[in-house]
Amino acid sequence: MRTPALMTDLYQLTMAAGYFRHGLQDKRVSFELFVRRLPEHRRYLVMAGLETVLGYLRELRFTEGQIAYLREVPALRGAFSYEFVEYLRDFRFQGDVWAMPEGTVCFAREPLLRITGTLLETQLVETFLLSAINTETGVASKAARIMQAAGDRQVLEFGSRRTSPEEAVLSARAAYVAGFAATSNVEAGYRFDVPVAGTAAHSWTMSHASEEEAFTHYADAFPKHTYLLVDTYDTVEGTRRAIAAAGSRLRGVRLDSGDLLTLSREVRRLLDEAGLTETEIIASGDLEEHRITELRRQGAPINGYGVGTELVRPSDSPTIGGVYKLVYDHSADRPVAKLSEGKETLPGLHQVYRIKRHGKSERDVVGTLAEFHVDAEPLLVEWLQKGKLVRPLPTLAQVRATARKELAALPDRLHRLDPARPEEAYEVSISDGLSNLIGEVRRQQH
Repeated sequence: MRTPALMTDLYQLTMAAGYFRHGLQDKRVSFELFVRRLPEHRRYLVMAGLETVLGYLRELRFTEGQIAYLREVPALRGAFSYEFVEYLRDFRFQGDVWAMPEGTVCFAREPLLRITGTLLETQLVETFLLSAINTETGVASKAARIMQAAGDRQVLEFGSRRTSPEEAVLSARAAYVAGFAATSNVEAGYRFDVPVAGTAAHSWTMSHASEEEAFTHYADAFPKHTYLLVDTYDTVEGTRRAIAAAGSRLRGVRLDSGDLLTLSREVRRLLDEAGLTETEIIASGDLEEHRITELRRQGAPINGYGVGTELVRPSDSPTIGGVYKLVYDHSADRPVAKLSEGKETLPGLHQVYRIKRHGKSERDVVGTLAEFHVDAEPLLVEWLQKGKLVRPLPTLAQVRATARKELAALPDRLHRLDPARPEEAYEVSISDGLSNLIGEVRRQQH
């Protein structure tokens, strides 16, 4: 049996062993996961990755093989007492999880997720949680910007070749959450029921004696789904050959290189002259929101876009920078905070309260759990209690609907694609109660 227990950094295990050695493993604490500041090219984020996290926590355990391996790791060898080994054999995650639902629009300094449990279990899961939330939220947030640029045009996810195999599957899901129409990744279709789409590669054309033969064979094999890649040799001539080979079966052509504006216009002209007015043009090739915006502004007759590299490995903001920090020691009834300059954290247990006016999100308040804000929606909800689900996981369709509703509620200025100036940023304030708590913690530390 393969479990995710070793999908972590070594220092999580050295700390776990140290906590156990000194009898601290059962101290009850809370950690929160948040983003300190929005990346320069993001005006908001779209929460994603919670389903991955909850699945990991519910499956978390150590196998005999994993324990045997850990006993031989030099940094851990001296810490693996008989008692600690027995502890790991029986280990199961028994903590509580509160989090924003997937698809929720969120901002800097807001806790996206809180875990309460023993010191050992809450520390052990840090690496996986950050990996999942940083990756999937990052992709969903970029995908939302691309959808904003694409407007009523469909966008297909083509990122599998630019990331690791498992990350490719989760990225496809995250892109679909934010509005993408389909993915090329078949495992994402199988696992999550994300619609799949794709045609043949250049190698299909190059493996035939001629382009005409390649197109004829493909149209014969897939008469009801004939999408042809026409730019292996010459895009315009390739389009003529596609029309001749497939005729009325030609549902779409894909352009993957060259001047997409000029080529799409010429390809559209050829298709229309042949009476194929419903045949689609799909464009791909290192596209992102700014290039898509420019193509649409110039009137490119493109029906859909395939986006890969800049979705899963965006050059503008490669990471969202999520962090996971200790906020409360329940055993001592003590809120804790990191006070180092530039990396300060908020002490205590928090809720995010969203205030809306006329269907639009107006501002958020980060406060304590004891607070009540009139006409405000608390964003964090409970998912796990003592390691068990306390509410059904939403379907992917429901998550996608949440994202659509949340994005529609954003103020218009946040839909712009340029970096936000300070006066344009969404307001996230600290409540009076939390502000007082911050002051108390600072005084105690000094």
